[in-house]
Amino acid sequence: MEVPLFAMLQRTPRAAVTLSFVLFSLAIVPALYSLLANPILPLLISSSETDGTFPSDHMHLSHLNSPSVRSLSPVNSPIPAPPYHTRHRKSSPGKIPSPNISPIPVPPDHTPSRHQSPSPNVNGPIPAPLNSSSVATSTLRTQFRDDEQRCDIFNGEWIPNDESPYYNTTCWAIQEHQNCMQFGRPDTGFLRWRWKPDGCDLPIFDPQEFLEMVRGKAMGFVGDSISRNQVQSLICLLSRVEYPQDISSSPDEAFKVWNYTSYNFTLHVMWSPFLVKTTKSDPTDPECNLFNLYLDEYDTMWTSQINQLDYLVISSGHWFYQPVIFYENETISGCQYCSLPNTTQLPLYYGYKKALTTSLRAILENFKGLAILRSFSPQHFEGGPWHKGGDCVRTRPYRRNETIPEGADLKIYDIQLEEFRAAEEEMKKKKGLRLRLMDTTQAMLLRPDGHPGRYGHLQKANVSLRNDCIHWCLPGPIDTWNDILLQMMKTEK
Repeated sequence: MEVPLFAMLQRTPRAAVTLSFVLFSLAIVPALYSLLANPILPLLISSSETDGTFPSDHMHLSHLNSPSVRSLSPVNSPIPAPPYHTRHRKSSPGKIPSPNISPIPVPPDHTPSRHQSPSPNVNGPIPAPLNSSSVATSTLRTQFRDDEQRCDIFNGEWIPNDESPYYNTTCWAIQEHQNCMQFGRPDTGFLRWRWKPDGCDLPIFDPQEFLEMVRGKAMGFVGDSISRNQVQSLICLLSRVEYPQDISSSPDEAFKVWNYTSYNFTLHVMWSPFLVKTTKSDPTDPECNLFNLYLDEYDTMWTSQINQLDYLVISSGHWFYQPVIFYENETISGCQYCSLPNTTQLPLYYGYKKALTTSLRAILENFKGLAILRSFSPQHFEGGPWHKGGDCVRTRPYRRNETIPEGADLKIYDIQLEEFRAAEEEMKKKKGLRLRLMDTTQAMLLRPDGHPGRYGHLQKANVSLRNDCIHWCLPGPIDTWNDILLQMMKTEK
């Protein structure tokens, strides 16, 4: 007689327990095996997703000649740090320029090859460099990875940087009108930013690495007071390792030569705001602001010296807003803002284009080494032009989607790009010459907060002085130019 399974289990409890264990095992063991073979892991975000390009709502500034103008944000409105930059690496530790050249201050007695570590405290003095053979700097911020070598370092955005600045206003190379803190600027936020290219990090300037690269070599800067502004930044950045000695052959402040004795490195500063041969219309009048420009003739004051250099950085632009008379083939071809009778009035761009063409030709014919054309440095006057009360009072950088300025600055920039490309084609026929473009215009368009403005002079009651929204505070955003310069040198090496 067949006994139902349920009745049998009731009569034999041990069999019931055994059967239950078998059924439980058959149900749970496959589930456990599946879980162990395919564990549940947290969502991982690759570095390529976080370090990639910016979201599409950030307008790209490569087309700087766009006729459209986006509305400006309110003055001094807060600009939040971009959330997609939270994972960036950190390191350790008004006037149009006057023809009267203000000199770089003569350095006090300093022992060559002295060192200090960078200090993030901008309000307290940075002590004099201590004796040391090297500067400690994090390799995370001084080296490009192999996959970043082709990164476009000229497109990006300014992001917060609590470690900056890397020198203080005690640096003797800073002129008074660039020392924005000396005359009472109340904010220091403009010091706390660094340039972040899209897709990679730009290493912070390493003075020790720079001096090792230029050991036994010579570098020259040719241009106007903005060019000298960059040289002063470079001297201050290098002062963490060594102060240079003035070995100029003449007292002429327009042409200075500095020597870093421990490295046998010479730094040449050559004044040529128009880049081509220039004379004053009335040499006997020191106040004369009308210049004769010989657009097809070299300024031999600098072109005769560049064959001694290994590196050359050339720039210009701002002086071309002045009244000038143009000469070609030794005859007057026209003028700009001159009001001379029977003389063709020509636009600013006419003279600038021809002067830049001539200057680049001089480099192609006389220079072998690394030549860099630094693009135009924009001005940021708001509320009026430079001579009618214009000022620059913003205290934070623009974001890329906030403004695309337009005007004469961008036309000069376009001419630079055009002439550089033409010279680049000619360069291919020359052995030993490398011509590169340092395109700092896009980055500096975003820094209206980096100029001296009203803090480039004493604040005097009942005295109206022009605001400087052309030059750059030291320390300040212009220090980034030397970050870029070093990276370009390393890439060429």
